[in-house]
Amino acid sequence: MARLTHLGAAGEASMVDVGGKDETERTAVAEGAVVMEPRTLATILEGNAKKGDVIGAARIAGIMAAKRTHELIPLCHPLLLTKVSVEIEPDEALPGLRVTALARVTGRTGVEMEALTAASVACLTIYDMAKAVDRGMTITGIRLVEKSGGKSGDFRRAGTRAKG
Repeated sequence: MARLTHLGAAGEASMVDVGGKDETERTAVAEGAVVMEPRTLATILEGNAKKGDVIGAARIAGIMAAKRTHELIPLCHPLLLTKVSVEIEPDEALPGLRVTALARVTGRTGVEMEALTAASVACLTIYDMAKAVDRGMTITGIRLVEKSGGKSGDFRRAGTRAKG
C-alpha cells in the first residue's frame, strides 16, 4: 500500500527530502473553469468589466501564484521555475472561461502544485473581477491534466490531449 510522503512514521507532518533525487525536466498542466451567466461572459469579452481586463489580470495572477506556491501550500519546496503560462479561453457551452496552466522546472521535485495553484488563482481572479456583475459564478474542475518527469513517471488524465 502506498504511503503519504509528507507523513513521518509517527504521523507527524514533514517536508520530503529531495536531496538525493536526480534533477530532471518536470512539467505539469492543470485546468479549471469559471461558469457564469452568458451576459457576464459577454461583458468580459467586450472588455467592459468595471475592474478592467479580466483575462489579462487573471493570467498575471495565475503566473504570480505559481511562483509563490511554496508560501501558500505547507511543505511545498520553493522551486526555480523555468516556465509558467496561463491560457484563458472563452467557452460558450459552459458558458464561461476555461483556464489551463502549465508549470515547468528542471529540478528534484515536481511542479503539479504550482500548475494547480496557477489555475486556481486565475479562476479566483476571474471571479473577483466579475463578481459585481454575477455573484452566482461557479469555479469548477480544478484538476491535474498531465505531468511528466521524475521518478514516478508520466501521467495524463484520460480523455485529455497533451498541452506540454
